[in-house]
Amino acid sequence: MELKFILISLISLLSVSVFAGPTDDNHVHVEQVGSGDDLNLNIEQIGYGNFIDFSFAHAGNTFNLSQSGNGNTISWVPYWGSGKSWGGDVDGVDNTENIQQLNGATYGRHIWGDTNTVDVYQNGTHTHYIDIHVDGVEHDMHQEGSGSHYAHIYWYGNTDDSESTMTQKGDASHNAQIVITGSEHTIFNLLQQGGTNQSYSLTQTCHTVGGCTVNISQGN
Repeated sequence: MELKFILISLISLLSVSVFAGPTDDNHVHVEQVGSGDDLNLNIEQIGYGNFIDFSFAHAGNTFNLSQSGNGNTISWVPYWGSGKSWGGDVDGVDNTENIQQLNGATYGRHIWGDTNTVDVYQNGTHTHYIDIHVDGVEHDMHQEGSGSHYAHIYWYGNTDDSESTMTQKGDASHNAQIVITGSEHTIFNLLQQGGTNQSYSLTQTCHTVGGCTVNISQGN
């Protein structure tokens, strides 16, 4: 089996597209250096055991990342201090992530900054994982299909009225672990739907006079 490694360093580029597949064990590493905003990054991987990691510290970027195949991963860079000094992999404002992973995959990310948006969609017959650490981010995450679903969400709610939605649907078990802190009003929605085990744990520290909102729904 051949391992392919792609390293991309971006300096003020407007649009980049990368296609890797249909092969296995590809690794795409993207790091934005220097100045420059408004990047449009498109990556598609088809196959098994593929990996994408990246670090950005600017504004107005759009990331469209797609993986199809079991055992694929989109995650943070393997060293601390990327992006913001605390370890954010995306550090800035008005950034957008659109993530699609099919047939068993892992998504992990540190995101710091206001008015960022994250949409994650996972579907298929194998197990899916989400591990996300975010600040002032609107994030909408979906796990569907017949595989088991696991989600770890660490939300530092420092942007007023920011909202997070986690949806887990399908025939296998669902588990969500959520930790919410911060000084602003936040809205968290959890929907777990299916005929098997559904569980969650929620730890929340709400420091705002206006209060914080949590909506939980479980059922068939």
